[in-house]
Amino acid sequence: MKDARVAEHGSFTAKDYHDPPPAPLIDARELTKWSFYRALIAEFIATLLFLYITVLTVIGYKSQIDTDLKGDQCGGVGILGIAWAFGGMIFILVYCTAGISDEVSNGSSFFGYRLSTVTLEVLAPLPIGFAVFMIHLATIPITGTGINPARSLGAAVIYNQDKAWDDLWIFRVGPFIGAAIAAFYHQFILRAEAVKALRSFRSSASHV
Repeated sequence: MKDARVAEHGSFTAKDYHDPPPAPLIDARELTKWSFYRALIAEFIATLLFLYITVLTVIGYKSQIDTDLKGDQCGGVGILGIAWAFGGMIFILVYCTAGISDEVSNGSSFFGYRLSTVTLEVLAPLPIGFAVFMIHLATIPITGTGINPARSLGAAVIYNQDKAWDDLWIFRVGPFIGAAIAAFYHQFILRAEAVKALRSFRSSASHV
């Protein structure tokens, strides 16, 4: 009976979860590896596809409601369709490229991902895409939405109007603050609770 308990306890410890070591933010050795350039190519293609689909969706919507072009104010995909385009493309591209580049084509998401030192799980693209969808649905009528600093900068450069440059700081500072808060919440609230539960499990298993 005692041997059975020892074996059972050993099986518990063998299945304990251990966090992978955090990857360094900058590693010069990556420059000599093909995997780095493969990830770079994947990121470029993913960002290109993301901007192509989402920008065309917005342009198409503007054309459909433009009365000068005999458009209908109630026509087009609407805010809901634009939000689906952004959220859906992020969802698809994360599934397609995360295994290669561990990225989500979003600078602020990358910032939060690095701060939290988590591993991208299989189901991660679903909540990521849905979160992007909900953010756009809620904030497009208010600010026009800019949760990707790189995309916001690109649009400001092409538009090149004073209004775009004056408001650009909002779309650069906001996403990074949000990513930092999310990383802090994960590390010290969600993850801390999981670690506490794991320790409690180990303690109870050791007394079996």
